[in-house]
Amino acid sequence: MTFNGYGVWAIYRFEMARALRTIWQSIVTPVITTALYFVVFGGAIGSRMQEVGGVPYGAFIVPGLIMLSLFTQSIFNASFGIYFPKFTGTIYEILSAPVSSLEIVLAYVGAAATKSAVLGLIILATASFFVPLQILHPFWMMAFLILISVTFSLFGFIIGVWADGFEQLQMIPMLIVTPLTFLGGAFYSIDMLPEGWRTVTLFNPIVYLISGFRWAFYGQGDVSIGVSLTATLGFFALCLAIVMWMFKTGYRLKN
Repeated sequence: MTFNGYGVWAIYRFEMARALRTIWQSIVTPVITTALYFVVFGGAIGSRMQEVGGVPYGAFIVPGLIMLSLFTQSIFNASFGIYFPKFTGTIYEILSAPVSSLEIVLAYVGAAATKSAVLGLIILATASFFVPLQILHPFWMMAFLILISVTFSLFGFIIGVWADGFEQLQMIPMLIVTPLTFLGGAFYSIDMLPEGWRTVTLFNPIVYLISGFRWAFYGQGDVSIGVSLTATLGFFALCLAIVMWMFKTGYRLKN
């Protein structure tokens, strides 16, 4: 079977058009929320904590803020994108169309990752109005931005297939991902924690993603860049394997 580029483009274009129809929710709201984070954390805490590892606190939290938005928006975009066809019943038309499982995932995940990556760049541009930014490794910054967007879009796709209702779509992002992000060094360095808590924190997978992204900015992170990259690629491979299994077995897609 040849690659159906037209089918992939049709689904991708539809998902991107939906983002434009809800631009306030997709773009404006996360940017305003990020600005408020800078006012609260950068102003209130930054006045008492001047630097973290030689980096001004306002600039230090920029990678964490971008990751916080990237995680939640990637999951939301991808999970809602695949759940809505299930909810309306149009998923059967997609599955019966001459589009392979890989092409369906490529379209939905690609659209969700594109929206999240663009949002991340917009937040980065917004941050430049509040704090002086420095990106020591722009290539790796973009690489982590794209890789994490794709990975969490795959994770969101899994949630969208698994969910039986709108409540379940929000349960994992709100009750698991967001708390892990706050506890994963988004607004502080885990080196500031007592030794026991630091050891516990290292079991949080979000630590490795945020650390790698922050390294791309300032050349330093809570763990080595090699470990961060390995952890990110490992999570990507796990999510991809689960998605492949879902299509192979038809889990909550064909029944």
